[in-house]
Amino acid sequence: MDMRTEQQQYNPYRVFSRAQWAKLRDDMPMTLAADEIAALRSMHDRLDLTEVEEIYLPLSRLLSIYVASMQRLYVAQRQFLGIEDRKMPYVIGVAGSVAVGKSTTARVLQALLARWSPRPKVDLITTDGFLFPNAVLERQGLMQKKGFPESYDLPLLLSFLSDIKAGRTPVRAPVYSHLTYDIVPNKWAEVGQPDILIVEGVNVLQTGRLPRDGKAVPVVSDFFDFSVYIDAEEPVLRDWYVKRFLALRDTAFHDPRSYFHRYAVLSDDEATATAVAIWERTNRANLEDNILPTRPRATLILKKGADHVVEEVALRRL
Repeated sequence: MDMRTEQQQYNPYRVFSRAQWAKLRDDMPMTLAADEIAALRSMHDRLDLTEVEEIYLPLSRLLSIYVASMQRLYVAQRQFLGIEDRKMPYVIGVAGSVAVGKSTTARVLQALLARWSPRPKVDLITTDGFLFPNAVLERQGLMQKKGFPESYDLPLLLSFLSDIKAGRTPVRAPVYSHLTYDIVPNKWAEVGQPDILIVEGVNVLQTGRLPRDGKAVPVVSDFFDFSVYIDAEEPVLRDWYVKRFLALRDTAFHDPRSYFHRYAVLSDDEATATAVAIWERTNRANLEDNILPTRPRATLILKKGADHVVEEVALRRL
């Protein structure tokens, strides 16, 4: 009789402790200097030489294996079909809650992957640029749900990813300003046939409702070759969000152009109460209803502790 628990029987992941995962670096070289690592770190996130060595270098090694395998498969398929096709970029999705450190992870991966031999072109796009402009969100009553799946221009994002996968160039993505908290009018970021594209966003692993007629309904993750979910417990995420809000109150919020300029004059207690209210009303709701349910769809999960250090890594079995 199989005495394994139900979770053990059906767990699609291999789970590694930090120490176990760190050993998988093997001979992957460190290509980032300490000052470069510091520049990649987001506000209140933790990133140091040890974190890169023990977490991100093993991940870089794993990705090198996945990318090389996909390239061989792609060449074999073209030969089988007898076709000449454009270069197909390898697309990596990075998902997780607000304040969990997605931007740091995405930037570290970009920096490490770009230094592989022979120096692949690695681009990074965040899905913030595909949010509807504030005027549209206000008209549709969605400003309190900014970051929820319905607040994104999904057809535009899918069109962008489809063009990327088809090897078209250049492909344009809208630009988002965290200062004005809005899309920047008439400004675009151009992506030109990268070898690897990293797509970072809270809801990039979202699925859609299955159609009754069986017609294809694409979702963002259909275009991913590999995906990473950054995970942490909800109370920890709330604490990180509050600390980041307080830091921004003392810095970016003082800029008169900031959408949150009105919060710059708040006391510590007032700012904390405001941040908690925003977290509960918007970010926690989005986490519980939309983001966390997508975690099991990731290829790899990085589980962080309260000190921002990755404590556990889960890799989906092949």
